[in-house]
Amino acid sequence: MESLVVLSDVHLGSDLGVPEALPPARSAAIDDDLCRLIDHYRTSRPSGSRWRLVIAGDFIDFVGMTLPTNAPGTETEPNEEELMHGLGNAEDHAVAKMRAVAVRHADVFAALGRFVATGHALTFIRGNHDAELHWDLVREELLATVVGHARTWSEEQALSGAALSGAQPAALSGAATAALSGEAPAAFDAAAIAARIEDAPWFLDVAGVAYIEHGHQYDPFCSVDHVLSPRRARDPRRTAWGFVDVLLRFVVRRTPGVPEYGHETMGVTDYLRMAAGLGPSGMWLLLVRFVRAIRELFRLRTEYATDAARGLATEHELLLTKFAIARRMGREKLLALRDLQVAPITRTVRGILASLLLDQLAVGAIGIVLLAVFGVLSLFYPGFLWGDGAVIAAWVGVFFLLRHLRKIDPDIELGLRAGALARIFSAPFVVMGHTHVPRRQPIAGGATYVNLGSWSECVGQTATRTHLVIDGELGALRAELRSWCSIRGPLRFS
Repeated sequence: MESLVVLSDVHLGSDLGVPEALPPARSAAIDDDLCRLIDHYRTSRPSGSRWRLVIAGDFIDFVGMTLPTNAPGTETEPNEEELMHGLGNAEDHAVAKMRAVAVRHADVFAALGRFVATGHALTFIRGNHDAELHWDLVREELLATVVGHARTWSEEQALSGAALSGAQPAALSGAATAALSGEAPAAFDAAAIAARIEDAPWFLDVAGVAYIEHGHQYDPFCSVDHVLSPRRARDPRRTAWGFVDVLLRFVVRRTPGVPEYGHETMGVTDYLRMAAGLGPSGMWLLLVRFVRAIRELFRLRTEYATDAARGLATEHELLLTKFAIARRMGREKLLALRDLQVAPITRTVRGILASLLLDQLAVGAIGIVLLAVFGVLSLFYPGFLWGDGAVIAAWVGVFFLLRHLRKIDPDIELGLRAGALARIFSAPFVVMGHTHVPRRQPIAGGATYVNLGSWSECVGQTATRTHLVIDGELGALRAELRSWCSIRGPLRFS
Protein backbone atom coordinates (compact mmCIF):
# COMPACT_ATOMS: atom_id res chain seq x y z
CA MET A 1 0.00 0.00 0.00
CA GLU A 2 1.16 3.53 -0.81
CA SER A 3 1.03 6.47 1.58
CA LEU A 4 -0.70 9.58 0.25
CA VAL A 5 0.07 13.29 0.25
CA VAL A 6 -2.85 15.18 -1.29
CA LEU A 7 -3.09 18.86 -2.18
CA SER A 8 -5.09 20.94 -4.61
CA ASP A 9 -5.59 24.29 -6.33
CA VAL A 10 -2.02 25.40 -6.96
CA HIS A 11 -3.03 27.49 -10.01
CA LEU A 12 0.42 27.76 -11.56
CA GLY A 13 0.45 30.39 -14.30
CA SER A 14 -2.45 32.41 -12.92
CA ASP A 15 -0.27 35.52 -12.95
CA LEU A 16 0.92 35.09 -16.54
CA GLY A 17 -0.66 37.76 -18.70
CA VAL A 18 -0.29 40.49 -21.27
CA PRO A 19 0.33 43.89 -19.64
CA GLU A 20 -3.25 45.22 -19.87
CA ALA A 21 -4.64 42.05 -18.25
CA LEU A 22 -1.94 41.23 -15.72
CA PRO A 23 -3.35 39.91 -12.42
CA PRO A 24 -1.50 40.35 -9.11
CA ALA A 25 1.83 38.55 -9.13
CA ARG A 26 2.08 35.23 -7.35
CA SER A 27 4.61 35.58 -4.55
CA ALA A 28 7.80 33.55 -4.87
CA ALA A 29 7.27 32.38 -1.28
CA ILE A 30 4.37 30.13 -2.31
CA ASP A 31 6.42 28.24 -4.89
CA ASP A 32 9.31 28.04 -2.43
CA ASP A 33 7.07 26.56 0.25
CA LEU A 34 5.54 24.11 -2.22
CA CYS A 35 9.01 22.91 -3.27
CA ARG A 36 10.00 22.50 0.37
CA LEU A 37 6.86 20.48 1.04
CA ILE A 38 7.54 18.15 -1.90
CA ASP A 39 11.17 17.71 -0.83
CA HIS A 40 10.11 17.13 2.77
CA TYR A 41 7.98 14.12 1.86
CA ARG A 42 10.49 12.96 -0.75
CA THR A 43 13.03 12.49 2.02
CA SER A 44 10.61 11.22 4.70
CA ARG A 45 9.93 7.53 5.13
CA PRO A 46 6.26 6.60 4.74
CA SER A 47 4.53 3.63 6.36
CA GLY A 48 3.65 2.34 2.91
CA SER A 49 5.90 1.27 0.07
CA ARG A 50 6.32 4.86 -1.14
CA TRP A 51 4.62 8.25 -1.16
CA ARG A 52 2.08 9.10 -3.83
CA LEU A 53 1.62 12.85 -4.26
CA VAL A 54 -1.92 13.49 -5.52
CA ILE A 55 -2.62 16.92 -6.99
CA ALA A 56 -6.41 17.05 -6.95
CA GLY A 57 -7.10 19.52 -9.73
CA ASP A 58 -6.32 23.07 -10.80
CA PHE A 59 -2.57 22.49 -10.69
CA ILE A 60 -2.23 24.73 -13.74
CA ASP A 61 -4.49 27.71 -14.38
CA PHE A 62 -5.03 27.48 -18.14
CA VAL A 63 -8.13 29.66 -17.86
CA GLY A 64 -6.64 32.42 -15.74
CA MET A 65 -3.49 33.12 -17.72
CA THR A 66 -3.56 35.52 -20.67
CA LEU A 67 -0.90 34.97 -23.34
CA PRO A 68 -0.61 36.74 -26.71
CA THR A 69 -2.17 34.89 -29.64
CA ASN A 70 1.09 34.97 -31.61
CA ALA A 71 2.82 32.47 -29.31
CA PRO A 72 5.26 30.16 -31.14
CA GLY A 73 3.92 26.80 -32.22
CA THR A 74 0.23 27.72 -32.36
CA GLU A 75 -1.69 27.02 -35.55
CA THR A 76 -5.35 27.18 -34.51
CA GLU A 77 -6.72 30.50 -35.74
CA PRO A 78 -7.79 32.62 -32.75
CA ASN A 79 -11.52 33.34 -32.56
CA GLU A 80 -13.10 36.67 -31.64
CA GLU A 81 -12.87 36.04 -27.91
CA GLU A 82 -9.22 34.97 -28.10
CA LEU A 83 -8.28 38.06 -30.10
CA MET A 84 -9.60 40.10 -27.16
CA HIS A 85 -8.32 37.97 -24.29
CA GLY A 86 -5.35 35.97 -25.53
CA LEU A 87 -4.71 32.29 -26.25
CA GLY A 88 -7.69 30.05 -25.56
CA ASN A 89 -8.12 26.36 -24.84
CA ALA A 90 -7.53 24.67 -28.19
CA GLU A 91 -4.91 21.92 -27.95
CA ASP A 92 -2.01 23.88 -29.45
CA HIS A 93 -2.96 27.01 -27.46
CA ALA A 94 -2.90 24.96 -24.26
CA VAL A 95 0.48 23.45 -25.16
CA ALA A 96 1.90 26.97 -25.50
CA LYS A 97 0.48 27.83 -22.09
CA MET A 98 1.92 24.64 -20.60
CA ARG A 99 5.37 25.57 -21.88
CA ALA A 100 5.10 29.09 -20.47
CA VAL A 101 4.10 27.71 -17.07
CA ALA A 102 7.01 25.23 -17.15
CA VAL A 103 9.40 28.17 -17.53
CA ARG A 104 7.67 30.47 -15.06
CA HIS A 105 7.51 27.77 -12.34
CA ALA A 106 10.57 25.68 -13.19
CA ASP A 107 11.43 25.22 -9.51
CA VAL A 108 8.10 23.49 -8.82
CA PHE A 109 8.54 21.11 -11.75
CA ALA A 110 12.10 20.45 -10.64
CA ALA A 111 10.82 19.45 -7.19
CA LEU A 112 8.30 17.10 -8.81
CA GLY A 113 11.11 15.65 -10.93
CA ARG A 114 13.20 14.95 -7.83
CA PHE A 115 10.19 13.38 -6.16
CA VAL A 116 9.49 10.82 -8.88
CA ALA A 117 13.18 10.21 -9.59
CA THR A 118 13.60 9.10 -5.97
CA GLY A 119 11.01 6.38 -6.49
CA HIS A 120 7.77 8.02 -5.40
CA ALA A 121 4.62 8.35 -7.52
CA LEU A 122 2.59 11.30 -8.77
CA THR A 123 -1.07 11.65 -9.81
CA PHE A 124 -2.67 14.61 -11.56
CA ILE A 125 -6.46 14.88 -11.23
CA ARG A 126 -8.12 17.39 -13.54
CA GLY A 127 -10.07 20.36 -12.26
CA ASN A 128 -12.07 23.08 -13.97
CA HIS A 129 -9.03 25.35 -14.47
CA ASP A 130 -6.87 22.61 -16.02
CA ALA A 131 -9.48 20.73 -18.05
CA GLU A 132 -7.08 21.35 -20.95
CA LEU A 133 -5.20 18.27 -19.71
CA HIS A 134 -7.89 16.50 -21.71
CA TRP A 135 -5.69 17.09 -24.77
CA ASP A 136 -3.06 14.42 -25.49
CA LEU A 137 -0.32 16.89 -26.45
CA VAL A 138 -0.82 18.91 -23.26
CA ARG A 139 -0.47 15.80 -21.08
CA GLU A 140 2.60 14.79 -23.06
CA GLU A 141 4.12 18.22 -22.49
CA LEU A 142 3.44 18.01 -18.75
CA LEU A 143 4.90 14.51 -18.57
CA ALA A 144 7.97 15.51 -20.58
CA THR A 145 8.54 18.50 -18.29
CA VAL A 146 8.51 16.43 -15.10
CA VAL A 147 10.55 13.57 -16.60
CA GLY A 148 13.05 16.08 -17.99
CA HIS A 149 13.63 17.54 -14.55
CA ALA A 150 13.89 14.03 -13.11
CA ARG A 151 16.60 13.23 -15.66
CA THR A 152 18.53 16.41 -14.86
CA TRP A 153 18.44 15.74 -11.12
CA SER A 154 19.37 12.07 -11.49
CA GLU A 155 22.33 12.94 -13.70
CA GLU A 156 23.47 15.59 -11.22
CA GLN A 157 23.24 13.04 -8.41
CA ALA A 158 25.20 10.50 -10.41
CA LEU A 159 27.92 13.00 -11.28
CA SER A 160 28.29 14.35 -7.78
CA GLY A 161 28.00 10.97 -6.07
CA ALA A 162 26.22 12.69 -3.23
CA ALA A 163 23.90 10.59 -1.14
CA LEU A 164 20.26 11.61 -0.86
CA SER A 165 19.44 13.23 2.44
CA GLY A 166 17.03 11.59 4.87
CA ALA A 167 15.50 8.14 4.97
CA GLN A 168 14.41 6.69 1.65
CA PRO A 169 11.64 4.28 0.69
CA ALA A 170 12.40 0.83 -0.62
CA ALA A 171 11.68 1.75 -4.24
CA LEU A 172 14.44 4.03 -5.52
CA SER A 173 15.50 5.12 -8.97
CA GLY A 174 18.69 3.69 -10.40
CA ALA A 175 20.57 6.94 -9.93
CA ALA A 176 19.42 7.29 -6.32
CA THR A 177 20.32 3.69 -5.44
CA ALA A 178 23.75 4.16 -6.94
CA ALA A 179 24.25 7.36 -4.99
CA LEU A 180 23.38 5.64 -1.73
CA SER A 181 25.51 2.56 -2.34
CA GLY A 182 28.47 4.24 -3.96
CA GLU A 183 28.11 2.01 -7.01
CA ALA A 184 28.19 3.21 -10.59
CA PRO A 185 24.75 4.65 -11.45
CA ALA A 186 22.50 2.74 -13.79
CA ALA A 187 21.30 4.43 -16.94
CA PHE A 188 18.38 6.80 -16.41
CA ASP A 189 15.13 4.95 -17.13
CA ALA A 190 12.69 7.54 -18.49
CA ALA A 191 10.00 4.92 -19.08
CA ALA A 192 10.11 3.83 -15.43
CA ILE A 193 9.83 7.44 -14.29
CA ALA A 194 6.90 8.09 -16.64
CA ALA A 195 5.15 4.96 -15.37
CA ARG A 196 5.08 6.51 -11.88
CA ILE A 197 3.21 9.58 -13.18
CA GLU A 198 -0.53 9.03 -13.51
CA ASP A 199 -3.26 11.04 -15.22
CA ALA A 200 -6.71 10.85 -13.58
CA PRO A 201 -9.26 12.53 -15.84
CA TRP A 202 -12.06 12.35 -13.27
CA PHE A 203 -11.15 10.93 -9.88
CA LEU A 204 -8.77 8.67 -7.98
CA ASP A 205 -10.23 5.79 -6.00
CA VAL A 206 -7.73 4.18 -3.64
CA ALA A 207 -9.66 1.10 -2.52
CA GLY A 208 -10.37 1.07 1.18
CA VAL A 209 -8.45 4.30 1.70
CA ALA A 210 -9.81 7.38 -0.08
CA TYR A 211 -11.92 8.71 -2.92
CA ILE A 212 -10.39 11.89 -4.39
CA GLU A 213 -11.67 14.31 -7.02
CA HIS A 214 -11.54 18.06 -7.63
CA GLY A 215 -15.22 18.75 -6.88
CA HIS A 216 -16.15 21.33 -9.53
CA GLN A 217 -18.83 19.05 -10.98
CA TYR A 218 -20.95 19.74 -7.87
CA ASP A 219 -20.75 23.50 -8.41
CA PRO A 220 -23.20 24.77 -11.08
CA PHE A 221 -21.04 27.84 -11.68
CA CYS A 222 -18.09 25.63 -12.74
CA SER A 223 -19.49 22.27 -13.91
CA VAL A 224 -19.51 21.04 -17.51
CA ASP A 225 -21.74 18.48 -19.18
CA HIS A 226 -19.19 15.77 -19.98
CA VAL A 227 -16.36 15.39 -17.51
CA LEU A 228 -14.53 12.77 -19.59
CA SER A 229 -14.80 14.79 -22.80
CA PRO A 230 -15.13 18.46 -21.82
CA ARG A 231 -15.35 19.91 -25.32
CA ARG A 232 -17.52 22.60 -26.88
CA ALA A 233 -20.33 21.24 -29.03
CA ARG A 234 -19.97 23.72 -31.88
CA ASP A 235 -16.19 23.83 -31.73
CA PRO A 236 -14.83 20.50 -30.47
CA ARG A 237 -11.29 21.79 -31.00
CA ARG A 238 -11.76 23.76 -27.76
CA THR A 239 -12.65 22.64 -24.25
CA ALA A 240 -15.98 23.66 -22.72
CA TRP A 241 -16.42 26.61 -20.40
CA GLY A 242 -18.49 27.07 -17.28
CA PHE A 243 -19.92 30.34 -16.04
CA VAL A 244 -16.85 31.17 -13.94
CA ASP A 245 -14.52 30.64 -16.92
CA VAL A 246 -16.44 33.23 -18.95
CA LEU A 247 -16.54 35.69 -16.06
CA LEU A 248 -12.82 35.21 -15.43
CA ARG A 249 -11.83 35.76 -19.06
CA PHE A 250 -14.20 38.60 -19.87
CA VAL A 251 -14.38 40.54 -16.60
CA VAL A 252 -12.13 39.49 -13.71
CA ARG A 253 -8.78 39.36 -15.51
CA ARG A 254 -9.52 42.63 -17.31
CA THR A 255 -10.61 44.67 -14.28
CA PRO A 256 -8.16 45.50 -11.47
CA GLY A 257 -9.49 44.81 -7.99
CA VAL A 258 -12.31 42.46 -8.99
CA PRO A 259 -12.29 39.35 -6.75
CA GLU A 260 -11.81 36.02 -8.51
CA TYR A 261 -13.99 34.02 -6.13
CA GLY A 262 -17.27 34.58 -4.31
CA HIS A 263 -19.36 35.95 -7.18
CA GLU A 264 -22.09 33.41 -6.45
CA THR A 265 -22.75 35.18 -3.13
CA MET A 266 -22.29 38.81 -4.24
CA GLY A 267 -25.36 41.03 -4.61
CA VAL A 268 -26.27 44.07 -6.68
CA THR A 269 -25.02 46.46 -3.99
CA ASP A 270 -21.67 44.64 -3.87
CA TYR A 271 -21.16 45.14 -7.61
CA LEU A 272 -22.32 48.77 -7.48
CA ARG A 273 -19.89 49.45 -4.64
CA MET A 274 -17.08 47.78 -6.56
CA ALA A 275 -17.91 49.67 -9.76
CA ALA A 276 -18.04 53.01 -7.94
CA GLY A 277 -14.43 52.52 -6.88
CA LEU A 278 -13.32 52.27 -10.51
CA GLY A 279 -14.32 55.81 -11.47
CA PRO A 280 -16.47 56.81 -14.47
CA SER A 281 -14.23 55.30 -17.14
CA GLY A 282 -13.71 52.13 -15.12
CA MET A 283 -17.45 51.78 -14.59
CA TRP A 284 -18.06 52.08 -18.32
CA LEU A 285 -15.41 49.47 -19.14
CA LEU A 286 -16.84 47.14 -16.50
CA LEU A 287 -20.30 47.50 -18.04
CA VAL A 288 -18.95 46.76 -21.52
CA ARG A 289 -17.16 43.66 -20.25
CA PHE A 290 -20.27 42.39 -18.50
CA VAL A 291 -22.32 42.88 -21.67
CA ARG A 292 -19.77 40.87 -23.66
CA ALA A 293 -19.81 38.16 -21.00
CA ILE A 294 -23.62 38.00 -21.17
CA ARG A 295 -23.48 37.62 -24.93
CA GLU A 296 -20.95 34.78 -24.62
CA LEU A 297 -23.02 32.99 -21.98
CA PHE A 298 -26.12 33.05 -24.18
CA ARG A 299 -23.99 31.84 -27.07
CA LEU A 300 -22.91 28.88 -24.95
CA ARG A 301 -26.50 28.14 -24.01
CA THR A 302 -27.55 27.79 -27.65
CA GLU A 303 -25.13 24.88 -28.02
CA TYR A 304 -26.98 22.57 -25.63
CA ALA A 305 -29.84 21.75 -28.01
CA THR A 306 -27.74 21.16 -31.14
CA ASP A 307 -27.04 17.90 -32.94
CA ALA A 308 -23.37 18.41 -32.10
CA ALA A 309 -24.23 18.45 -28.39
CA ARG A 310 -26.22 15.24 -28.73
CA GLY A 311 -23.27 13.70 -30.54
CA LEU A 312 -20.97 14.63 -27.65
CA ALA A 313 -23.44 13.05 -25.22
CA THR A 314 -23.39 9.79 -27.20
CA GLU A 315 -19.60 9.85 -27.31
CA HIS A 316 -19.46 10.41 -23.57
CA GLU A 317 -21.61 7.33 -22.92
CA LEU A 318 -19.03 5.25 -24.79
CA LEU A 319 -16.23 6.86 -22.83
CA LEU A 320 -17.98 5.99 -19.57
CA THR A 321 -18.04 2.34 -20.57
CA LYS A 322 -14.36 2.38 -21.57
CA PHE A 323 -13.47 4.18 -18.35
CA ALA A 324 -15.29 1.55 -16.27
CA ILE A 325 -13.58 -1.31 -18.10
CA ALA A 326 -10.12 0.27 -17.81
CA ARG A 327 -10.54 0.73 -14.06
CA ARG A 328 -12.31 -2.59 -13.52
CA MET A 329 -15.37 -1.07 -11.90
CA GLY A 330 -19.06 -1.43 -12.65
CA ARG A 331 -20.61 1.09 -14.99
CA GLU A 332 -23.47 1.43 -12.51
CA LYS A 333 -21.05 2.94 -10.01
CA LEU A 334 -20.00 5.58 -12.53
CA LEU A 335 -23.62 6.34 -13.39
CA ALA A 336 -24.38 6.81 -9.68
CA LEU A 337 -21.42 9.17 -9.47
CA ARG A 338 -22.57 11.09 -12.54
CA ASP A 339 -26.06 11.46 -11.07
CA LEU A 340 -24.57 13.38 -8.16
CA GLN A 341 -23.23 16.05 -10.49
CA VAL A 342 -25.13 19.27 -11.13
CA ALA A 343 -26.02 20.82 -14.49
CA PRO A 344 -24.08 23.91 -15.57
CA ILE A 345 -25.90 27.11 -14.67
CA THR A 346 -25.43 28.20 -18.29
CA ARG A 347 -27.95 25.57 -19.44
CA THR A 348 -30.98 27.79 -18.83
CA VAL A 349 -31.93 31.41 -19.43
CA ARG A 350 -33.02 31.61 -15.80
CA GLY A 351 -29.60 30.39 -14.68
CA ILE A 352 -27.73 32.94 -16.79
CA LEU A 353 -29.96 35.80 -15.65
CA ALA A 354 -29.54 34.80 -12.01
CA SER A 355 -25.79 34.26 -12.27
CA LEU A 356 -25.28 37.86 -13.44
CA LEU A 357 -28.05 39.36 -11.26
CA LEU A 358 -29.97 40.39 -14.36
CA ASP A 359 -33.20 39.02 -12.89
CA GLN A 360 -32.84 41.24 -9.82
CA LEU A 361 -32.03 44.25 -11.97
CA ALA A 362 -35.06 43.53 -14.17
CA VAL A 363 -37.34 43.29 -11.12
CA GLY A 364 -35.92 46.58 -9.86
CA ALA A 365 -36.50 48.31 -13.21
CA ILE A 366 -40.07 47.01 -13.43
CA GLY A 367 -40.69 48.15 -9.85
CA ILE A 368 -39.45 51.67 -10.61
CA VAL A 369 -41.69 51.92 -13.67
CA LEU A 370 -44.76 50.71 -11.76
CA LEU A 371 -44.04 53.08 -8.88
CA ALA A 372 -43.86 55.95 -11.36
CA VAL A 373 -47.10 54.90 -13.06
CA PHE A 374 -49.04 54.56 -9.79
CA GLY A 375 -47.50 57.79 -8.52
CA VAL A 376 -48.75 59.74 -11.53
CA LEU A 377 -52.21 58.14 -11.36
CA SER A 378 -52.50 58.91 -7.67
CA LEU A 379 -52.18 62.62 -8.46
CA PHE A 380 -55.54 62.40 -10.22
CA TYR A 381 -57.05 59.41 -8.42
CA PRO A 382 -55.87 59.23 -4.76
CA GLY A 383 -57.16 55.69 -4.53
CA PHE A 384 -54.16 54.52 -6.55
CA LEU A 385 -51.83 55.30 -3.65
CA TRP A 386 -52.34 51.73 -2.46
CA GLY A 387 -50.63 50.61 -5.65
CA ASP A 388 -47.29 52.07 -4.60
CA GLY A 389 -47.43 50.14 -1.33
CA ALA A 390 -48.31 46.91 -3.14
CA VAL A 391 -45.48 47.40 -5.65
CA ILE A 392 -42.95 47.99 -2.88
CA ALA A 393 -44.12 44.92 -0.94
CA ALA A 394 -44.04 42.73 -4.06
CA TRP A 395 -40.65 44.06 -5.12
CA VAL A 396 -39.10 43.36 -1.69
CA GLY A 397 -40.56 39.84 -1.62
CA VAL A 398 -39.43 38.92 -5.14
CA PHE A 399 -36.00 40.49 -4.63
CA PHE A 400 -35.26 38.47 -1.49
CA LEU A 401 -36.59 35.30 -3.12
CA LEU A 402 -34.30 35.73 -6.13
CA ARG A 403 -31.33 36.50 -3.90
CA HIS A 404 -32.02 33.37 -1.84
CA LEU A 405 -32.29 31.17 -4.93
CA ARG A 406 -29.04 32.53 -6.36
CA LYS A 407 -26.87 31.86 -3.31
CA ILE A 408 -25.23 28.51 -3.87
CA ASP A 409 -22.37 27.80 -1.49
CA PRO A 410 -19.95 25.36 -3.22
CA ASP A 411 -18.39 24.52 0.12
CA ILE A 412 -21.75 23.26 1.40
CA GLU A 413 -22.61 21.53 -1.87
CA LEU A 414 -19.37 19.50 -1.89
CA GLY A 415 -19.87 18.51 1.72
CA LEU A 416 -23.41 17.31 0.99
CA ARG A 417 -22.17 15.09 -1.85
CA ALA A 418 -19.39 13.59 0.26
CA GLY A 419 -21.67 11.21 2.17
CA ALA A 420 -23.05 9.69 -1.03
CA LEU A 421 -19.54 9.36 -2.47
CA ALA A 422 -18.37 7.54 0.66
CA ARG A 423 -21.21 5.03 0.23
CA ILE A 424 -20.66 4.50 -3.51
CA PHE A 425 -16.94 3.85 -3.13
CA SER A 426 -16.85 2.47 0.43
CA ALA A 427 -14.22 5.10 1.17
CA PRO A 428 -13.30 6.08 4.74
CA PHE A 429 -12.07 9.44 3.39
CA VAL A 430 -13.69 11.59 0.70
CA VAL A 431 -11.28 14.29 -0.46
CA MET A 432 -11.93 17.31 -2.69
CA GLY A 433 -10.55 20.76 -3.42
CA HIS A 434 -12.09 23.51 -5.57
CA THR A 435 -13.50 25.77 -2.85
CA HIS A 436 -10.07 26.85 -1.49
CA VAL A 437 -11.53 26.44 2.03
CA PRO A 438 -9.76 23.74 4.10
CA ARG A 439 -12.18 21.59 6.03
CA ARG A 440 -12.36 18.26 7.84
CA GLN A 441 -15.75 17.00 8.96
CA PRO A 442 -17.41 13.66 9.79
CA ILE A 443 -20.03 12.37 7.37
CA ALA A 444 -22.54 9.53 7.42
CA GLY A 445 -21.29 5.98 7.92
CA GLY A 446 -18.26 6.94 9.96
CA ALA A 447 -16.41 8.42 6.96
CA THR A 448 -14.64 11.78 6.87
CA TYR A 449 -14.87 14.57 4.31
CA VAL A 450 -11.74 16.65 3.74
CA ASN A 451 -11.37 19.78 1.65
CA LEU A 452 -7.76 20.51 0.81
CA GLY A 453 -7.73 24.33 0.74
CA SER A 454 -5.36 25.94 -1.76
CA TRP A 455 -1.87 26.99 -2.76
CA SER A 456 -3.18 29.95 -4.75
CA GLU A 457 -3.03 33.72 -4.34
CA CYS A 458 -5.65 35.99 -5.89
CA VAL A 459 -7.66 39.11 -5.15
CA GLY A 460 -9.64 38.47 -1.97
CA GLN A 461 -7.95 35.17 -1.03
CA THR A 462 -4.64 34.00 0.42
CA ALA A 463 -3.04 30.59 0.06
CA THR A 464 -3.85 28.29 2.99
CA ARG A 465 -0.86 26.04 2.14
CA THR A 466 -2.79 23.01 3.38
CA HIS A 467 -2.48 19.35 2.43
CA LEU A 468 -3.72 15.95 3.59
CA VAL A 469 -1.49 13.07 4.64
CA ILE A 470 -2.92 9.53 4.77
CA ASP A 471 -0.49 7.03 6.20
CA GLY A 472 -0.55 3.70 7.99
CA GLU A 473 -2.00 0.29 7.20
CA LEU A 474 -5.50 -0.75 6.11
CA GLY A 475 -7.70 -0.84 9.16
CA ALA A 476 -5.36 1.53 11.02
CA LEU A 477 -5.13 4.54 8.71
CA ARG A 478 -3.92 7.87 10.03
CA ALA A 479 -5.19 10.94 8.17
CA GLU A 480 -4.13 14.43 9.10
CA LEU A 481 -4.92 17.75 7.46
CA ARG A 482 -1.74 19.81 7.69
CA SER A 483 -0.58 23.30 6.82
CA TRP A 484 2.94 24.12 5.72
CA CYS A 485 4.98 26.48 7.86
CA SER A 486 8.05 28.01 6.19
CA ILE A 487 10.01 27.65 9.43
CA ARG A 488 8.64 24.52 11.10
CA GLY A 489 7.47 22.44 8.15
CA PRO A 490 4.12 20.57 8.18
CA LEU A 491 1.86 21.37 11.15
CA ARG A 492 -1.51 19.96 12.08
CA PHE A 493 -4.20 22.25 10.66
CA SER A 494 -6.59 23.43 13.37
